[in-house]
This record gives sequence, C-alpha cells and structure tokens, in this order.
Amino acid sequence: MANVNITIDGVKMSVEAGMTVLEAAKTAGIDIPTLCYLKGINQIGACRICLVEVEGARGLQPACSYPVSEGMVVRTNTKTVRDARKATLELILSNHNKNCLTCSKNTACELQELAKKLNVEENIYQGEKREPDIDEVSTSIVRDNSKCILCRKCVAVCKNVQTVGAIDVAYRGINSKITPAFDKPLGESNCINCGQCIEACPVGALSIKKNTDEVWEALNNPEMHVVVQTAPAVRAALGEEFGMELGKATTGKMVTALKRLGFDKVFDTDTGADLTIMEEGTEFIKRLQSGKNLPLITSCSPGWVKFAEHNFPELLDNLSSAKSPMSMFGAIIKTYYAEKNGIDPKKIYSVAVMPCTAKKYECKREEMSSTSAGPDVDAVITTVELANMIKEAGIKYTNLPDGQFDDPMGEATGAAVIFGASGGVMEAALRTVAEIVENKSLDKIDYTEVRATEGVKEAEIEIAGSKIKVAVVSGLGNARKLMDKVKAGECDYKFIEVMACPGGCAMGGGQPRRSDKEREGIDVRALRTKALYDEDAGLPKRKSHENEVIKKLYDEFLGEAGSHKAHELLHTKYVKREKNI
Repeated sequence: MANVNITIDGVKMSVEAGMTVLEAAKTAGIDIPTLCYLKGINQIGACRICLVEVEGARGLQPACSYPVSEGMVVRTNTKTVRDARKATLELILSNHNKNCLTCSKNTACELQELAKKLNVEENIYQGEKREPDIDEVSTSIVRDNSKCILCRKCVAVCKNVQTVGAIDVAYRGINSKITPAFDKPLGESNCINCGQCIEACPVGALSIKKNTDEVWEALNNPEMHVVVQTAPAVRAALGEEFGMELGKATTGKMVTALKRLGFDKVFDTDTGADLTIMEEGTEFIKRLQSGKNLPLITSCSPGWVKFAEHNFPELLDNLSSAKSPMSMFGAIIKTYYAEKNGIDPKKIYSVAVMPCTAKKYECKREEMSSTSAGPDVDAVITTVELANMIKEAGIKYTNLPDGQFDDPMGEATGAAVIFGASGGVMEAALRTVAEIVENKSLDKIDYTEVRATEGVKEAEIEIAGSKIKVAVVSGLGNARKLMDKVKAGECDYKFIEVMACPGGCAMGGGQPRRSDKEREGIDVRALRTKALYDEDAGLPKRKSHENEVIKKLYDEFLGEAGSHKAHELLHTKYVKREKNI
C-alpha cells in the first residue's frame, strides 16, 4: 500500500495510507488517550476521548477512526483539544459509580488513569448516579452496570472476536446499558464464560467471580485435607502480578507461596495433562483405526465445549470424551490418592488454580462429579485470585525460595507444560501417539509445525508412513469458521485442537491484565508462550507416556488407557443446548 505524507504536531512523516490518525501518531511517539479503542476490534469513536484537530475538517475528529490522507495536518495537544477531552471525561465521571477503593480494577482502571493524566481533580458535573446493578448469577463473571462507561469493548470482543454475542447495547439515551438478550442474567445467556470481556473492560463493570473466601474457609478448617493443583499457564504469568519480568515462569516461588498459604499438598495439573494425553491419545488411535467420528476435536477448553454445545451440536460426537486435565486430576485425587493415603475422600477439599474463568463453570457441571465425594474439583480460583491471596497473606513473592511439587502427584513431563500454549495439546498428543503407533522411541520430539502463532494453523504430520492432516485453532470466531468447514465436508482433518481464548490458556480470562502492556507494543502472548516452551525444553522427560507416576497409576488402579474404570472416572459426555439467538 502506498504511503502518504502528513504532519502531526509539527512532525512531518510518511505513513501507510489507510492508517488512522491514532496509529500514525503512535509511530511518531505521540500519545493520544483512548478509552473505547481496541485495534481492529473496536474503532468506533464512541468515547470521544481521542479527539484531535484536523486542519480543514469541521470540528474535532476521533483519532481512532479518522483515516490519514495526503497533506493532512493534525494537532493533538491544543487548548481546544485538551478542554474537549477533559469535558468529555468529566461527563463520563458525572454518573459513574466511583467506589474506587473497593473496586476490582482499583489502581488498574483506565478511567482512573485517564483522570490523573488529564488532571481531572473534581466533579464539575453532577449527573444522576447509576444505582448498583450487580449480576452474580454466572459462575465465572460478575457484572455491575453502575460502573459501565458504555465503551462497548466487551460487546466487540464477545461479538466480533468470539462470535458468541452474549451481550449488546440495549435501550437508548441515558437508559442505554450493556446486557444479555431480554435483560436476562449473564448466567442464563449463551455466555461461554471465557472472560475475554473482563480483559477488554477498562473499568470495574466486569470482573472475575471470586471463590477465594470459600478457599480460605477450607484452609482454616482443621477437619479438611486441602489440596491444590496449578495449571501450566499460571506459572507463566503469576509473577506479573508482583512486578516480575514478563514471560518468566516462577514455578518454584508459586509452589512455596501455596504451601505458605496452608495447603496440605501442592500438586501439578501437568500430571493430569499427561494423563489426558494417555486417554485422548488412545481415543485418537482407536478413531483412526475405525475411521469413525473424525476429526477428533479436543475437549480440554470448557469455553469451547459450551460454545460447541450451543452452536455445533451435530459435532459433539467428534469431541474427545476425555475430561480436561483439571477434572481428570480432581477425580484421581478423590479416588487413587485418597485410597493410597488412607484419607476419606469426603474430607478432601480440592482446589484448582487456573488461567481460565470458564474452569469455574466446568467444575460446577454435574458431569464433573464422578465420585461419591462430590465434585471432582471443589473450587477454582484464577491466577489473579491466587495473587490476591498471596498479597492478603503478606507473603513477599519475589523473595520466596523455589519449592517443589509434592510427591507422588507432582511429576510431569514437558508435554504437559505446553498445554498452556495454543498448539500445545496437539504437540503433546503427537509425541505420544507417534511412538505408540510405531511401537518404538522416536528422535522427533518437537512438532513445531503445530505451534500456533496465528488464529488457525494447519499441518500435515507423518506417522508410521501415513500423512495425517491436523489443525490448531484459538479464539472462537476462528473456531466457528473452521467448524463450518468441517460440517460442510470441506476439509479432511483427522485431529483438531481448539482453545476458546485467542492465544490459548496463556491468554485466559483469569490471567493478569495485559491491555496496558499491549498498548506499549509488548507481545504478551509470545512471551508467556515462550516461558512454557522454555520449561518444556529444560525437562528430562518430554513425552507423557514416560511419566512414571502415570505408569504406576495405570498399573495399580486404572488398568490401561481407555479401560472401563478410566472411562468411569476420566471421561464425560456433552449436552445439546439452545442455539445462539
């Protein structure tokens, strides 16, 4: 595309035609404030904070949606511009619920940050305050419309990126609000609990539903044996909450912190991931041999599973029946672990730390109660919630020594670690499936061709002389397009990995907020993903079937992969739900 010559605040530059003024200014190191802007997703100029003067244009123009043109002269810092931005912000604040000290976004709120930047120190306008309107029906997400500034970021992400469309703008004028259809609670909508709306929200109108109080209560109950498992993506991001280097895994410090919080045992969900590969890999081999229900589609992302139940009921038989690593491990903890250690399963309180808000929904599904001791997992807290517990306990995270996961449920391979990255489940499965099919140890460990740096990645893998087409997809908008092709018979994949969140678990809705870093041009996804692959590369065992704990589990308890007992505890079924409206 050709370039155009423009001038911004006296700086002459040549920029790509089709750029917005906001993007052009950024290339020159000129900061224009925004509230509603999400690049490529929400560029509607709704908040009017990014107004600038464009020579020859009538009135001020929104920089986020105004395209550059040859000879354009832009001013971003005149008195008129500053006064307009400040007045707009004061009007937004006039009816905003400003209980900042108890807000989930306090000190991480874009509205708060903007008020400081624009030097707004008093409430000039006194609008009619919105009354607290709190929706807590969802298992994963809390909504408070009294804090909503109608930026529509959440709507854009839900509708345009995830193609769920669980929320939209309703009513008009001062009565406008973001709500599910017919003003229903979010928990009664087609929401898939991914939490990407929480990440997009610049204020506290959307937040993670907390389960920390019940975890604290269990930890304080001497009658309960409280165990915790932690997902691989958690270790890649937890340190960010304490100002540590982005993309640095802090596995050892995380383990030590959990032990100091009072958990009786600290286990690694990666052990459950290795178990998942054994069950899912066996299932894949059987389907390849029979030619039935192909492609096999992964089922470890609960947001994707619910999305499929709503939108692709005809493909539910294609989903792997294997539970997620979290739920598999939960079932094993309340059976095998309890039996081996002489513990009454009903006295075990099982906690999972996850990067994913949808895991809160997963653990409440009745299908995830496979033992007489209640749910496989009793409570899920996110990475952010764990960080808050550590802070509440006064633990200096950055000073902690490295601890080790507890035996015998703390051993895991590198294959399990990469579950947190898009393409990781696929690669982990291929490492094991290839060796089982060929019945020998193979030199090839890294299947870099399925490591996804984009929304959809296709590859052709050779196993035992046969070529198998596979695909990796993250983000439900991408998944919808791919599943439409599968339904139409337009592709011949044998195996598809789907993750609900764009970028996989590392970018889950329960991870530390990344928007501020991404506005600075930092590739958060790449750094978090690298932390997982680095840990994988440094482990002595990198194939799930080499895990000695898993071998012993099958020898002593389950029999073999895919056995009747394994199906009772480690597999599940799905529910056809109402289509999107």
